[in-house]
Amino acid sequence: MPDTAPLIPVLAQIDTALPSALDRLLDLLRIPSISTDPAYAGDCTRAAEWLVKDLVSLGFDASVRPTSGHPMVVATDGEAAGGEGGGGEGGPHLLFYGHYDVQPVDPLNLWARDPFDPMIEETAKGRVIRGRGASDDKGQLMTFLEALRAWRAVHGALPCRLTIFLEGEEESGSPSLIPFMQDNARELGADLALICDTGLFQSRSPAIVTMLRGLMGEEVTITGPNKDLHSGMYGGLAINPIRVLSRILAGLHDDTGRVALNGFYDGVDDLPEEIAAQWQALSFDHATFLSDVGLSVPAGEDTATPLQMIWSRPTAEVNGIWGGYTGEGFKTVLPSKASAKVSFRLVGVQDPNAVREAFRAYVRAALPADCSVEFHAHGASSAGHMSVEHPAFEAVRAALADEWGTPAAYVGCGGSIPIAGYFKTYLGMDAMLVGFAKDDDAIHSPNEKYDVESFHKGIRSWARLLAKLV
Repeated sequence: MPDTAPLIPVLAQIDTALPSALDRLLDLLRIPSISTDPAYAGDCTRAAEWLVKDLVSLGFDASVRPTSGHPMVVATDGEAAGGEGGGGEGGPHLLFYGHYDVQPVDPLNLWARDPFDPMIEETAKGRVIRGRGASDDKGQLMTFLEALRAWRAVHGALPCRLTIFLEGEEESGSPSLIPFMQDNARELGADLALICDTGLFQSRSPAIVTMLRGLMGEEVTITGPNKDLHSGMYGGLAINPIRVLSRILAGLHDDTGRVALNGFYDGVDDLPEEIAAQWQALSFDHATFLSDVGLSVPAGEDTATPLQMIWSRPTAEVNGIWGGYTGEGFKTVLPSKASAKVSFRLVGVQDPNAVREAFRAYVRAALPADCSVEFHAHGASSAGHMSVEHPAFEAVRAALADEWGTPAAYVGCGGSIPIAGYFKTYLGMDAMLVGFAKDDDAIHSPNEKYDVESFHKGIRSWARLLAKLV
């Protein structure tokens, strides 16, 4: 049983130091570290340098590491470097991952203020930190660093051996991540990875993500005639690629909502009974979840519960479709080409490359005479599954419940966070995903925010978590 006595003054220090912690976060938020736009490359480097300086102030050996894209930040506890010294000798070695890059701010006219002029704002629901990156992911990563700051201030050392790994390309596909991890596997190796890029369940309950869906994207273009045609002269006689593509896309699902690709469900297992029961106990209100976006009726597989549909079942979705004339007015054209972007969320041990080939085979088999098809791949990552048999998971559940006053749940995540799987594949370690974002944080959208409560209790949560783990 961990000794909780060291934790009490740390929590008091966190409460006292909250104003200065908020000031540091606002300072970091002022750096426009947009990774997908080359015009902000210098700002991405500036954000990395800011974090290195902050980590050095916490006693870390920290440095900016160049890559072929934006730099990484790697820091090790100076007192525990090499596995020796005062940084929790004999305890677990933990790796914390976060990302300092942010999404673009377009459309700028929908922001109520400059997205890189952050502020603490009073709202009807309480105080929030308003600005790009406040929730995704600068506010979240700073909850961990502020917890370490409090430990250092109170005890003069960190509670265990720690490595910090911060990325600058998460919002732009992480092109440098895998090569960097492979080249630095020895330095990045640890007993367990901690990732703070998730949220509370329905904005109120702490959660540990144990399932992440994978993702495979594909762009398809069907060509019929060698040029656009007059629909009065050729309509009815010449093949229309939009009609062909529409029929193909409509056939991706059967009448029960299942994906109709050959072999698509290979590697999809039933949800374990104990996890299904825990999810059922969460009392997820799917009616409110849908009504918030103007919908009312679940549209997925008719044999799955709403939570299963967004956490543990695979999907095929058309994300964009275009062809012909779409401008103002009307043009009676029979188009030469029609295109669509299709994404597949994957679960279990589904092979994204096998799903890609199944989709391409399905499209080719459905092509009529005189039509050809081109494909363009848009990335692929497998699903992630974290085993809750690791003893740290129950310790963390208890720590989160202590802070939030409600039991922490093991949950799934409908989105894809490939880094969790990469830690297992390239570094051989399990990962734990804990975060404090809320559903209304508007990440990736105008007027992004992070509740001051989430920031404050997030810092306290990490302090409690570290106390439980050591």
